[in-house]
Amino acid sequence: MAESDWDTVTVLRKKGPSAAQAKSKQAILAAQRRGEDVETSKKWAAGQNKQHFITKNTAKLDRETEELHHDRVPLEVGKVIQQGRQTKGMTQKDLATKINEKPQVIADYESGRAIPNNQVMGKIERAIGLKLRGKDIGKPLETGPKGK
Repeated sequence: MAESDWDTVTVLRKKGPSAAQAKSKQAILAAQRRGEDVETSKKWAAGQNKQHFITKNTAKLDRETEELHHDRVPLEVGKVIQQGRQTKGMTQKDLATKINEKPQVIADYESGRAIPNNQVMGKIERAIGLKLRGKDIGKPLETGPKGK
């Protein structure tokens, strides 16, 4: 152990080619010259982002007569939200912060672009103190004691 030579380098094995080098045209030709078995296969839809076949193109879908759409918040509800917010002296951002939503959500509800969500509607009702659902839209919210 006293005589160890730090300048001696021992190579155990040579590093093989990387995956990219092994797939190169030169590597394939060299393997064929050596007589090795080379297997090539064409992958389906290789290099493309095709995962599904589309049966109908979008022009056909646009021409369909059946309307497929989501229900939106009625404009009357949007106006009630806006009036209730303004009577409390809140901006859209203030209301959004109070109910833990983004300001864009409030803007969408007021303009009638939002898809109604009962949880969000309930939060807005409690924040502005007006009913937004049912037949008494715009009436003051009755905050009675909760019974068990």
